[in-house]
Amino acid sequence: MKRIAAVLIASLLAASTLAGCSGSTGATATPTAAPSPTATEALNKIVVGASPTPHAEILAVAKEVLAKEGYDLEIVEFTDYVQPNLALASGDLDANYFQHQPYLDDFNAENKTDLVSIGAIHYEPLGIYPGKTTSLDALKDGAKVAVPNDTTNEARALLLLEAQGLIKLKADAGLKATKNDIAENPKNLDIIEIEAAQLARSLPDVDIAVINGNYAIQAGLNAATDALAKEEKDSLAATTFANIIAVRAGDENREDLQALVKALQSDEVRQYIEDTYQGAVVPTF
Repeated sequence: MKRIAAVLIASLLAASTLAGCSGSTGATATPTAAPSPTATEALNKIVVGASPTPHAEILAVAKEVLAKEGYDLEIVEFTDYVQPNLALASGDLDANYFQHQPYLDDFNAENKTDLVSIGAIHYEPLGIYPGKTTSLDALKDGAKVAVPNDTTNEARALLLLEAQGLIKLKADAGLKATKNDIAENPKNLDIIEIEAAQLARSLPDVDIAVINGNYAIQAGLNAATDALAKEEKDSLAATTFANIIAVRAGDENREDLQALVKALQSDEVRQYIEDTYQGAVVPTF
């Protein structure tokens, strides 16, 4: 009987000990099982398409800001102006960041898409860069001038040439102007329409080229220091051609996309733009 009692007591003590261990393990396991910040971020992914420079670079700064808010920003780079809008319209992207409003309006009209802006971030001055000719005064009769071949950026380029007194456009040409709308061309400039991404490469073959800000930066050019002339920050172009965040219509009030705009309009991003691009990219917020 004494032996049986001892066994029973030992069994009870063992059960008590195991119960205590089980309770202790459960208490410490709870925090481990809870979702970590990394897991939470993964659940709040935002996929944004962008041109490599400066858009993807700016987004990399915003990514750090968004991480503090529980969002994981995935940046998908595109090297043209068509695919990022098609990818957004098809649902492969949550947003894109590479274009201005007139270009988006023109794209929607031509492609029957329904994309909208939810915020302006920066402005890139369009610049006239030297090729074979190193000054505007030295342009000879029949000089070759390269401009972007898409509707809104070609008009913008022609307006910049007009502002320098090189050509005069028809009064009603506006933001749809093409070289066919040139009313006066005293130097008989040969206007050559080239895909925007190829303009910097065309410089050795032309006298001057009007180049979009992002492609100029990629080529190591800065509108503030290398251009013969550029759009000024107080010009109509600065507001008309501000680069925007585009989303599908109906997504404007999504919390994650509003967080994206807030991050891109943060002090951290402003400081980065000003320090990095030194006038070639200008914050609009």
